[in-house]
Amino acid sequence: MAEAVIFLGPPGAGKGTQAKRLALELGFRQLSTGDILRSHVARGTELGQQAKPLMEAGKLVPDEIILGLIGQELAEMPDPKVIFDGFPRTLAQAEALDRLLSERQIRLLGVLLVTAPEEELVRRLLGRALEEGRSDDNEHTSPADVEYRQKTQPLVDYYKKTGHLKEINGLGKVDEVYQAIQKALGLRVS
Repeated sequence: MAEAVIFLGPPGAGKGTQAKRLALELGFRQLSTGDILRSHVARGTELGQQAKPLMEAGKLVPDEIILGLIGQELAEMPDPKVIFDGFPRTLAQAEALDRLLSERQIRLLGVLLVTAPEEELVRRLLGRALEEGRSDDNEHTSPADVEYRQKTQPLVDYYKKTGHLKEINGLGKVDEVYQAIQKALGLRVS
């Protein structure tokens, strides 16, 4: 059966770590819009050619191109089992993704909102910056900043209304958080 899971949450909450583990253990494919864009640009696909000048100019790629790319990725899978990590980012993207999943008869298992207190998020971001050399993670990065909240709150409200939202406390050991995710999705807890 075709299935999907969506991960939401601020930078540093641990959603990427948990999404990778869930994808590996369930045999799902983790879809990152950035990876998809780069792949299509490198392969010179029609949508990749439309996205390339925008990316090179540092502009946001319009929703219709992003959704077209995701639609192509899903169409290439015989029985899609996917995890969306960091997508959708806006209410319009969420509504369009729901339509796409419905058209392709992909069941949404849940939308996981992974959270942690602000102090912990900053501590994790600084640690990640040191470990991975990420310049986008620094002491000025505020996971709870106004822009993040403005973009995320409508998604949280939307998915609460649909009954798909599952809030996950990102504090604790990686295994404990993972077990909470499994339980929220109704999976066997390992």
